[in-house]
Amino acid sequence: MSGLTAVTVQPPTFEQHHDGFGVQCARPRISWRFSCLDERIRHWTQIAYEIEISTKDGENSRIFKVLGNDSVLVPWPSPESLTSRACRIVRVRCYGRYSLPNGHEEESITEWSSPSRLEIALLANNDWTGRMITTSEAWPLSPDGSARPLCFHRTFKLPLNRGVVCSARLYITSHGVYSARMNGTAIGDHVLSPGFQSFHKRLHYQIYDVTHLVASSGSNKIEVEVAAGWFASAWTWARKRFIYGQKLGVLAQLEIHFQDTIDPFTITTDESWSSSVTALVSSEIYDGETYDQRLGTNANPSGHSEHFTVQESSIPVSRLISPEAAPVRVVDRIEPKDIFKSHSGRSVIIDFGQNFAGRVCVRRLRKSCGSSVTFRHAEVIQNGGLVYRPLRTVQARDTIISDGNEIVNWHPKYTFHGFRYVEVTGWSPDDDDCPLTRSSIVGEVIHTDMVRTGWFSCSNSDVNRLHENSLWGMKSNFLSVPIECPSRDERMGWTGDLNIFAQTANFLYNTSGIIRHWLDDLYLDQMEESPHWRKGVVPLFIPNNLLRKDDDNGCHGWDPMPNAVWGDAAIMVPWHLYHTFGDLEFLSRQYDSMLQYLRNGVVRGEDGLWDPEQWQFGDWLDPRAPQNDSGRGTTDGTFIADCFLIESTRIIAKIACLLDRSKESAQFGETALQLAVAWRKKYLTPSGYVLSDSATALSLTLSFNLISESINDKPLDEQAASRLSRVVRLNDFKITTGFVGSAYLSRALTKTGNSELSYAMLFQKKCPSYLYPVTMGATTSWERWDSMLSDGSVNPGSMTSFNHHALGSIAHWLHADVGGLEAIDPGWKLFRVRPRPNRELLWAETVFESRYGRIELKWTLDGEKFRLTLRVPPNSSAVIILPVEGNVHSTSKIADREQRVGSGLHVLECRFVQTIWPPKALLPPWGRAEF
Repeated sequence: MSGLTAVTVQPPTFEQHHDGFGVQCARPRISWRFSCLDERIRHWTQIAYEIEISTKDGENSRIFKVLGNDSVLVPWPSPESLTSRACRIVRVRCYGRYSLPNGHEEESITEWSSPSRLEIALLANNDWTGRMITTSEAWPLSPDGSARPLCFHRTFKLPLNRGVVCSARLYITSHGVYSARMNGTAIGDHVLSPGFQSFHKRLHYQIYDVTHLVASSGSNKIEVEVAAGWFASAWTWARKRFIYGQKLGVLAQLEIHFQDTIDPFTITTDESWSSSVTALVSSEIYDGETYDQRLGTNANPSGHSEHFTVQESSIPVSRLISPEAAPVRVVDRIEPKDIFKSHSGRSVIIDFGQNFAGRVCVRRLRKSCGSSVTFRHAEVIQNGGLVYRPLRTVQARDTIISDGNEIVNWHPKYTFHGFRYVEVTGWSPDDDDCPLTRSSIVGEVIHTDMVRTGWFSCSNSDVNRLHENSLWGMKSNFLSVPIECPSRDERMGWTGDLNIFAQTANFLYNTSGIIRHWLDDLYLDQMEESPHWRKGVVPLFIPNNLLRKDDDNGCHGWDPMPNAVWGDAAIMVPWHLYHTFGDLEFLSRQYDSMLQYLRNGVVRGEDGLWDPEQWQFGDWLDPRAPQNDSGRGTTDGTFIADCFLIESTRIIAKIACLLDRSKESAQFGETALQLAVAWRKKYLTPSGYVLSDSATALSLTLSFNLISESINDKPLDEQAASRLSRVVRLNDFKITTGFVGSAYLSRALTKTGNSELSYAMLFQKKCPSYLYPVTMGATTSWERWDSMLSDGSVNPGSMTSFNHHALGSIAHWLHADVGGLEAIDPGWKLFRVRPRPNRELLWAETVFESRYGRIELKWTLDGEKFRLTLRVPPNSSAVIILPVEGNVHSTSKIADREQRVGSGLHVLECRFVQTIWPPKALLPPWGRAEF
């Protein structure tokens, strides 16, 4: 060993948990990442590591040394399995081998990482001594028929002679959404906890460190306010309330530990608690909140005359889980961009300049007693007024009723809206007292507090805005679960939307926790025990809150609707997670879900492919589909279903092999071959044409490698690629694909040597195109290519949203092909660097925080000089494929241009000349199509 190196080890993490506080595992796996800014160190590879584990006070330290280069999800090294509430301090140091510029190889050891704190959650339901409590009477209703928010509260004193309080933990969850206070101070910064989930099958709980809030002398008071949330709000377009139960409830367990005693002092929810109404008159997800200041204040929400007795809830408490995903939080604040009067002059409109999911926070307001101020939210403006029609049945309205005193930092607590604009009535910049100004209100951005991991930028500002729109579309729709829009009367976790967007999402953020829990619910809802459900069918959305019930009379719940793409999420989404995060457990946990889908969730015809009589969503929102019949696109829905079925069958064959299920792997592999033969018999003509002959059909054919035959020594996939090129050019590079085809089109063109056509489509600005929304001022991805028409009016279709993430999947092509970064090995230990430059761009830069460290890639194009700068993190490596020198269509073998490099900074250059495309022979006589 030559001593210490400049390689540093970052604090270790545990499982896929967001911070290590409340890990639901007795032997958590450990990961760590590296960084190195010393450009002399190359090819640093870990050869061994040491993990030090000590108790929370730093005593009883043990060091475990392990040989090997694993640094992601390594097994818990101690023979000791941890128990509920256990605390440990963990740090890591690593031994490595590297090379210097002079070629010498050295070995060294890093410094110890900063320590990470690990605290185990309550591992079993019997660790809970409290009970879910609710009202003894019928739950009180608001004037609109919604569940009125209530506050449950309890006063207590600490026992005498127990010594000094050393720690206190509040374990808490609810049927509904809650916020908690201790002695008048808010506990935590979570929003809408415990989140959206299949409440009858599993229930997330949160853990808060409340040590600093406990009063050692005198009385203590704990208050928990609970509102309808996803549990009981009017939900879906059917507007059905109380889907999961007629009563809300709270389950809490406060454990206070003392220095001089072993047993904690515990306060749990039981019949000794009280409940009362609060200043919130009503609160629901879709319609918003009404806050009446005259009924009390947030500082004392339980100080009202209307009280209710408490009893144990009759609704069973499902399996309790401390989530790995980060909570929903306020993650950003946006100042108003403009404030102006509406066209009617009776209200004021605030423009925040960015469409997002969240709420407004009133920094300061004072009105006369009984006066009300209403905030109504919408995504777009037309003719000087907000357009509410796309919201459908949603009111998206928050109201304050004043008691005459000043209101400071007020915001709705148990709802969220998708909006850029807010219409305000009852408060104006013209008010004499406390006028509405830009400083008196702010927009609060809300989503699951995931860690950002991916960045992309380039020399074209419109393309950068396109990427930002995809990013904001994700931020707006990863809110507790991956929903499809934050504005109208859905906000549900549609399986097809996530399946299409998963690769993009996994690059932009660490999605391991939020998607993992969503997949847990997918399996549980897929296997629903109900006479109205068929086991194995993947619901169209997760949680499945449109499950039909005996009392629905056909007016609310849906029968099972087997569907490709949406159902294939059961296989493809965990597969994408595995490739991004390298965790085989994603696959093992979901394996039965995959089996159930392929065996029982697919309606098959005689050839083993999809039954053509089964209706399919297909290439949803194909721009050529009828305005209010989005599934009737130009590509046959059964064709799309069959392509995805073959791909899913191939994937599960690989998964079975990874899970050492060799027999099943062989069976699925053989089935995939048979299905591919049936597909070719069904869709491939003797001359090599694919039916349906559309951009979506050809893109899926090429992306899923569905053609293997040749005619006259010419591979038929080359003919399909040629046909795709022709289809794209004959459509003047405009979009002809819905959200399925659009996720594959650009990559299919690039894969087949036609990246210049992908760029031609990228730079096209006429509708429908990727940049058309950018030219119309979009700040998020739209649901449909023409959500807003060129005259500034909103698309009259019944399904129009301005904040969906599905069409943002174009960002995956930007990351992988324009930027040039893509994983080879699961978890990014080995990754590919293969940018596809274009003369329309001077440079592009891509950054990804992998499980091994930060990857930085930038390329520049100066005339014919292409320059690539790459930083590879320690303990990982990259395969670099430079652009072809000379003609972009050169057939030189890729293997001849590959070079594998280890960690460190690498700068490479080559000559790059791009042929002007498309050829004149394929253009109309008046010249090249305008972009």
